Amino acid sequence: MKRDVILTHEFVEYIPDYLSDGIIYVSIPFATAVHKCCCGCGNEVVTPLSPTDWKLIFDGVSISLDPSIGNWGFRCKSHYFIRHNRAVWAPRWSQDQIIAGRAHDRFLKERYYDTSAGDRKREVEDKDSAESSKAKRSFWQKIIAWLSK
Repeated sequence: MKRDVILTHEFVEYIPDYLSDGIIYVSIPFATAVHKCCCGCGNEVVTPLSPTDWKLIFDGVSISLDPSIGNWGFRCKSHYFIRHNRAVWAPRWSQDQIIAGRAHDRFLKERYYDTSAGDRKREVEDKDSAESSKAKRSFWQKIIAWLSK
């Protein structure tokens, strides 16, 4: 059975050079949370906060991170959730599960950023179209539009 790990959190601007055991450092300006692996191996776990990575929930007292933290690149291969400042251990994944999970993460990122790029392109096109229609107005139409604001 894995050990019970209770964490504390600190909101910081910059992640410190030295990480203390049992503390999750959260940098909102850099959208990142960092902590030492909850298994005790000493590895630093970096969880970028973004729509396609981890989400941070702060309830005023504790923090939670979603989804789970799978340290597949570490020797320990630990897997846990952080819920209300506690490590909640999850089952170890097989190599096939790790490969499938990484492929799923890539798919979600591609879908998100392709959609976001499409939305940005539409916004630019809409703005260009609006500016183009403004430019086509006569001098008097522009004056009337300006006065009616």
